[in-house]
Amino acid sequence: MTLQYVPIINLAPYFGRTAEGKAAVAKEVNQACRDIGFLVITQHQIPAELIERVSKLTGNFFDLPLDEKRKANRPRPDMVRGYSAVAEESLSYSMEKAAPGDLKESFSIGPLNVPAEPYYSEELAGPHFAPNVWPTTLPGFDTAYAEYFEAMGDLARSLMRIFALALELPELFFDDKIDNHISMFRSLRYPHLKAGIEEGQLRAGAHTDYGSLTIVKPDGALGGLQVCNRERIWVDVPYVEDGFVVNIGDLMMQWTNDQWISTLHRVVNPPENADGDQQRQSLVFFHQPNYDVMVECLPSCLPAGGEPRYAPVTSGDHLQSKFVRQTTFGGSKVA
Repeated sequence: MTLQYVPIINLAPYFGRTAEGKAAVAKEVNQACRDIGFLVITQHQIPAELIERVSKLTGNFFDLPLDEKRKANRPRPDMVRGYSAVAEESLSYSMEKAAPGDLKESFSIGPLNVPAEPYYSEELAGPHFAPNVWPTTLPGFDTAYAEYFEAMGDLARSLMRIFALALELPELFFDDKIDNHISMFRSLRYPHLKAGIEEGQLRAGAHTDYGSLTIVKPDGALGGLQVCNRERIWVDVPYVEDGFVVNIGDLMMQWTNDQWISTLHRVVNPPENADGDQQRQSLVFFHQPNYDVMVECLPSCLPAGGEPRYAPVTSGDHLQSKFVRQTTFGGSKVA
């Protein structure tokens, strides 16, 4: 039976390193990715102390006056670095659908400790290894964010290994395709606005994610994250206190020739009559393979006599085209 809800999957059997445990987790993940494209994971091995430290520093950053946050502004529309204020992006435009700016602000970083080698230069890599932009008034902020980025990269590698098993590929199949990944860690603050909201304006408009997978740590049980299931019904993503929400993106859907689905999702506004402060915060890691990896139909996803549904595309080109539409509200020019 097709899942119409987001399942909760315990990763402990995979990390137990037995063949039986790995196979059991891979089977659950395969069904989730085929049916709804979302899952909640527990026993993921990310230290609670690190999550708490990054969450606290994130709150401290977003509590700063706007002019102070603006000192860490994003340098260019195609450079996913630094601060972006409320309504300065519209996720729906990444799907070429017009919508008002999203009711969120964000702070983003990319790969750290980038070698001074041609492979990582903007001439070859584009903006994917651009320098990070940091606030200057929060001691420990950059260190904590760097630790979190590395921890999420490790977790993403484990998830990609589970994906490989689920797709009947060698467990390490994706390792050499993500060893120079161009992922992004983005913290989000959704303020509780009670006035000035345009018609159809959401905290995050309906969209799919772009890359291989996304790992989200929601802030508390306020909710708001919803997924559109195969019956075209919006369902809430369950909140698990020690869990992460994981979903696959468009690139993984293309890689699997649509065997797995990149699911439409959104973050809705709190009810107009909601009591108290409904401000929401999330930590989001967008995993993206090496920029020069050619994404084409996986050998286990093409039936005999079948044809790939997508033309090959590099990871970097795919990501850049999506993000520019998001940040320029459908435009294609880079300032």
